[in-house]
Amino acid sequence: MSSSFAGGRAARRIRRRRSPAALLLALVWAGAAGVLALWWHDTPSIAGTEGRITAAGRITGLLAGYLIALVVLQMARVPALERRVGSDRVTRWHAMSGRYTLSLVLAHVVLTMVGYTLQAGESLTGVVGQTVDAVTDMPDMGKAAIGTGLLVIIAVTSVGRVRRKMPYDTWYHVHLLTYAAVFLTFFHQLTTGNDFASEPVAKALWYGLYGSVALLAVWHRLIAPVRLNLRHRLRVEAVIAEAPGVVSVVMSGRKLDRMGAEAGQFFRWRFMAPGMRFSSHPYSLSAAPRPDRLRITVKAMGDHSSGVRALRPGTRVWAEGPYGAMTAQRRSRGKVLLVAGGVGITPMRALFETLPGARGDITLLYRATTPQDLALWNELTAIADARGARLFHALNSPRGKRPDITGTSLRRMLPDIDKHDVFMCGPPGFSSAVYEALRDAGVPARRIHHESFDM
Repeated sequence: MSSSFAGGRAARRIRRRRSPAALLLALVWAGAAGVLALWWHDTPSIAGTEGRITAAGRITGLLAGYLIALVVLQMARVPALERRVGSDRVTRWHAMSGRYTLSLVLAHVVLTMVGYTLQAGESLTGVVGQTVDAVTDMPDMGKAAIGTGLLVIIAVTSVGRVRRKMPYDTWYHVHLLTYAAVFLTFFHQLTTGNDFASEPVAKALWYGLYGSVALLAVWHRLIAPVRLNLRHRLRVEAVIAEAPGVVSVVMSGRKLDRMGAEAGQFFRWRFMAPGMRFSSHPYSLSAAPRPDRLRITVKAMGDHSSGVRALRPGTRVWAEGPYGAMTAQRRSRGKVLLVAGGVGITPMRALFETLPGARGDITLLYRATTPQDLALWNELTAIADARGARLFHALNSPRGKRPDITGTSLRRMLPDIDKHDVFMCGPPGFSSAVYEALRDAGVPARRIHHESFDM
């Protein structure tokens, strides 16, 4: 009785922490305005068509240089972004920024070369020759051309259809070429850019922008993971079969309570086993973190996840994280509905165990194909009994018909669902369908919490 009362009291004290996303976007736009102001200051007059085209090439180049620094920042896995804004939103920002950056880079190249060609008094047929001359004769332009080519390759492999046909590890390592592309394209901005040659303050600020982003990337993607793994020394303790094609990996280590991990978060895991040392994949914690133990639950869906089943006790583990903002911090109401599809049960199981609440405040809906696919079901049942929480499952019929999760069915299950916060995790199609059903059931969008991790 006392634990239920404490849980209810904690639930009533909940205050939703605001995301800094709006402030960050305002700062990004302010930076873009500063870039435009620099261009405007250094463009006192524009004469003729060739002048206008060249000026357009300059501003697209400046904006591309600014955006590519933000692209790297979004790849740096800065905890303040990952935990406060959310990995899914940062990933969307990264993808959008990448598309805009490539568009601006290509526009910069075409406009600048066309402008130079017209200024030289040649026809447009001379653009190719002018481009070759610029790459071979102007300082740092050869490196910039290689960097631009890398950006095109990265963009092509990030197109949905192409990416889905590529092994995850191949796409991931190609994506890391972004750092090389940024390095190769950086120097020509300063050696050939008139805006920086004539403005030492602007040049210093540009160095400051890129230097700060580089330091963040080096710290959070290299130094911080090394410190974490030297300190905690994770190893595989056991691999446990949970359902067809689904296993849990229990890992032990030192002072794991000091990693700062919370239920609902994920790490990127690298197992030091044959064939897996160079693969790093994101998996959520499937149980509340303990001082001496962490656990993930993985479904075999590719080479890496299939190889997890063969891990042996004692295998060293390299972890990066924790990442993600789908934690109790997002909660804004006393009542919570957790919705899981398939192996998406992993973060939901951890939240089901740890979210504070009185009896009846916490509900979990688990969608699976068959009863055998209900991974961790015995644990979920035990948690529900101990906490007085509600547990439901939605399974296919004996003939294979999928159950309908609609606004009507959700209101039937929880008549006051519009007064709930909802956390959900599952395949993209499932999550989209459930989101629409929740909105139809009257749940405000701001109280539907979902997170994916692809970067």
